[in-house]
Amino acid sequence: MPDMDHWPTGRLLSTAARLVEHSWNEKLGAIGLTHAGVIAIEVLAAQGPMTQAQLAQYVRVQAQTMGKTLSRLESHGHIARVRSTSDRRSHVVSLTEQGKEAVAQAVEMERSVLASASIDPELLRQELKAVVRELASQFSTTPSNAGALMDNVAK
Repeated sequence: MPDMDHWPTGRLLSTAARLVEHSWNEKLGAIGLTHAGVIAIEVLAAQGPMTQAQLAQYVRVQAQTMGKTLSRLESHGHIARVRSTSDRRSHVVSLTEQGKEAVAQAVEMERSVLASASIDPELLRQELKAVVRELASQFSTTPSNAGALMDNVAK
């Protein structure tokens, strides 16, 4: 293990984030999910059905990127896409029962990733949310960036 005593805080944060995400992705793969997929199904669970374009806008990614994520989710039975009755060019995306179960499993998997850490995961979460809120508020000159960050940490 490298000597981290002299690492800048940013390096510690980014390394921890990569390690957590890597561990989480390994667990998620077992149920046909990726980190991007979890974000999409969590939004659908919280907000309800919406179009692919709305979902992409909500999570601040390109519609094409969201399309790839949704294709993977659909192939694993986590979501269903149905042509919109109001706009035949778009599809409404909704969670399936399997998708709802996957959301619950993903939450549990996320908790298990940090279970071996010597810090209370909920305390860590609260502290990280405070850091993100504070730093995002400093970027008020670019409201779209700060807004995107704040939208995703409002919980």
